[in-house]
Amino acid sequence: MLREFLGQAEDGSMDISSARRLKEIVAVLRDRELLQGVTPVKVRQVLEDLGPTFVKLGQIISMRPDFLPNEYQAELTRLQSEVKPMDFSVVKEIVQREYNQSWDGIFASIDEHAMGSASIAQVHRASLLNGDRVVIKVQRPGIYEVMAKDIALLKRAISILNLVRDSDGVVNLESIVDEMWEIAKQEMDFLLEADHIEEFAHLNKDDENILCPKVNRQLTTQRILVMECMDGIPLDDGEGLQAACVDMERIGRRLGINYVKQMIDDGFFHADPHPGNIWVKDGRIIWLDLGMMGRLSVRDRNSFRHAIMALVTNDVYGMKEAVLALGIPRGKVDHIQLYDDVSALMAQYGDLDFEHLKAGEVARKILMVLKSNNIAIPHGFSMFARGVMIMEGVMTRCCPQVNFSEIFAKGLRVSMEKDFSWLAELNKFKRDSYMLMKKSMQLPEQISDILKMTLSGQTKVNLDLTGSQEPLQKLDSMINKMIMAIISAALLLGSSTICTTQMEPKIMEIPLLGVLGYLAAMVLCSKLLWSIIKTDRRK
Repeated sequence: MLREFLGQAEDGSMDISSARRLKEIVAVLRDRELLQGVTPVKVRQVLEDLGPTFVKLGQIISMRPDFLPNEYQAELTRLQSEVKPMDFSVVKEIVQREYNQSWDGIFASIDEHAMGSASIAQVHRASLLNGDRVVIKVQRPGIYEVMAKDIALLKRAISILNLVRDSDGVVNLESIVDEMWEIAKQEMDFLLEADHIEEFAHLNKDDENILCPKVNRQLTTQRILVMECMDGIPLDDGEGLQAACVDMERIGRRLGINYVKQMIDDGFFHADPHPGNIWVKDGRIIWLDLGMMGRLSVRDRNSFRHAIMALVTNDVYGMKEAVLALGIPRGKVDHIQLYDDVSALMAQYGDLDFEHLKAGEVARKILMVLKSNNIAIPHGFSMFARGVMIMEGVMTRCCPQVNFSEIFAKGLRVSMEKDFSWLAELNKFKRDSYMLMKKSMQLPEQISDILKMTLSGQTKVNLDLTGSQEPLQKLDSMINKMIMAIISAALLLGSSTICTTQMEPKIMEIPLLGVLGYLAAMVLCSKLLWSIIKTDRRK
């Protein structure tokens, strides 16, 4: 595949800048000796060397527990977007171009030293003309064009890969790249991040212990985000928190309760809750970097609740229905296999109760059941699973005396109790009873119709033999091979008979029709042989 891809760069079918970028990518792969063997660390290093597009791709893949083995996923979560800061002169130029005036006509000062520098943007402290302290997030120039070019190369590589190998399956590489590009475009639109910040602030306005920076809408554009400057101590700064006499147990409980609320009640949660994005100030929690947020629809949240309830009550059929509701079937689902996988999951957690619920582990197990049964996983739920697992790790490291699993289980139970209504259940019971009575009254009439149709020979019975698809496919393949073999034999015999005659026209004293018959037989035999080889390889 690599030779074919490089061939396109050599023969001019790829534009000059794309060909140059492709050669840079190949050079990185060679320098890291990726072809000599692949390890989790090597994959992470290659993605970091390849730049912002591939760093973002690795971050998105790390959010998909269904995509890679655990050791690769754990390593990719370490991907950092920290890169060399832009020169301050470039920052001033971007600000002036975006506002179409000199930077000092808007800001009284901008700190030359960046607070943080990522692949897409970097952050500086600044002050407005009225004296207000702010933080400005400035997007790197040309980053959209660079990432768009890399995306085009990735899609071309995937299209070539699909030609040289079977690509059927739940994990679709092109969909992963599309997902990454959509997320990257959202992160490059600072107006959308401003919307996220305001939505998050609105959903948490009743909790005085949860804060996020306020957005200055007048100065925020698509490429520059201006926010309130907030001071605090990062959650993983143990020495700083200890010096400030912060009660980490209280902070941990507030953090856990708030994150559970984001996921279960709001359905709008921070998708990357690592300690650098969580600060503490005066006993309150500050959430930062709200560019990448996860969403869970009401339907997805209800399906997850039903899955947990089925797990706790050991209801295999209920769990199977919840799993089907969570995913998107790709083709026909083998319900027998799905039932077996769900039963195995239930057996593993047979004695589970709410007090010992490990939500991250359960969510990951559900994702694996979906993947193994040809059911695609919605983006929101994969981000949910990753968010829970990250938060469990953060709490274990920064607030070891607080059990996030207990907080999540309690929040889930409270949510389910809050949603439960005796009146709604009574109304549902009345509706179900009415429908049951109505159908029962129709039963004698339906039985009478069936008997009449049977006596007159009009009854038809449709059978769907679950699990019969694979044997039938094998039988169909065997019959096709047998037919090809018979046709090939017939062509060989017929061509041999024709060659003994003086039939015109001739090629090198051999009747043309006989030559064509031999060629057709050779083609069919080659196809039959290739089909047999492919079958043996699959075995």
